[in-house]
Amino acid sequence: MKLSRYILRTGWLVSVLMVVLLAVTVNGQNTDPVATSAPVSAAINAGQQYFYTCTGCHGIPDYNNVYPTYKVPMVGGQNQQYIINALHAYKNGTRQHSTMEIQAQSMTEQDIINVAAYLSSLTIKEPS
Repeated sequence: MKLSRYILRTGWLVSVLMVVLLAVTVNGQNTDPVATSAPVSAAINAGQQYFYTCTGCHGIPDYNNVYPTYKVPMVGGQNQQYIINALHAYKNGTRQHSTMEIQAQSMTEQDIINVAAYLSSLTIKEPS
């Protein structure tokens, strides 16, 4: 009984994540690395791979943390420099959030640049 509930919950979460990922496009353009400049494409691809673990919170529309209760922001499409500044602030402790501080402290400068490049390349399709 417990296993079947776990499978149902997990299946629901996977379905939500798939819908979110399908709704995201990279500037509405072809993301073929051959069709874009190599350094930018490489940074975006590396950032996408790094950000994969972040989608558990930042990839679910209207997601609220359980305790303390707060809305987790969707960061796709955010300004690249804003993302870089925010991650630096979490990393050096001037912006406080225990989970984000730990995440940012584990990131190299290149990781931060790559994640910011990836997130700033995203646009969210509005529901039609």
